[in-house]
Amino acid sequence: MKQAIQPDEAAALIPDGAVLLIGGFMGVGSPHRLIDELVERGAKDLTIVSNDTATPEKGVGKLIAAGAARKVVTSHIGLNPITQKKMFDGVLDVELVPQGTLVERIRAGGVGLGGVLTKTGLGTLAADGKRTVDIDGATWLLEKPIRGDFALIAAHQADYVGNLEYSLTAHNFNPVMAMAADIVIAEPQNIVPVGVISPDCVKTPGVLVDHLLARAA
Repeated sequence: MKQAIQPDEAAALIPDGAVLLIGGFMGVGSPHRLIDELVERGAKDLTIVSNDTATPEKGVGKLIAAGAARKVVTSHIGLNPITQKKMFDGVLDVELVPQGTLVERIRAGGVGLGGVLTKTGLGTLAADGKRTVDIDGATWLLEKPIRGDFALIAAHQADYVGNLEYSLTAHNFNPVMAMAADIVIAEPQNIVPVGVISPDCVKTPGVLVDHLLARAA
């Protein structure tokens, strides 16, 4: 049985300078209450790994706007002008990674692989400074695995031992990120007794989840 904690308690666990894997796709499936609490706490110097930086008033974008991040590893910043400006001004380090490569690098970090071989990015700026591997006459780009100090994920519901169920497209990056961090904090919409979630619907087993956020009042 996991004891649910409040958002401010969860945010207090995350030190400045931490590497955070944050689930979501343009804010859908992001842990919004936990993000808000990190902004409120004045978190800083974070490295954020996420699919995108959403918009300034949504999801990960709130952390960017608040100046909480020093680096972002992401596949898309096109709808967040603050991310773009901070990148061009040199105050935010932005590592742009093709979306498929990003999720595979996180998955590699979660399952203990040494990296990902891909042709995506060969011959472009994305390949600068990276190793290539020749296999049967073909050249592949080696992309290193990604792991985080914390994974901050959102779920449709959790049970009392931390098994997680996701809803539709809010599934996105959350399950793979839950495998690739030292500490996993999950923000479920509901917490239900064990057995309510069908085993077939459990996408993240409770053994991976360290902390559950209490339900919103």
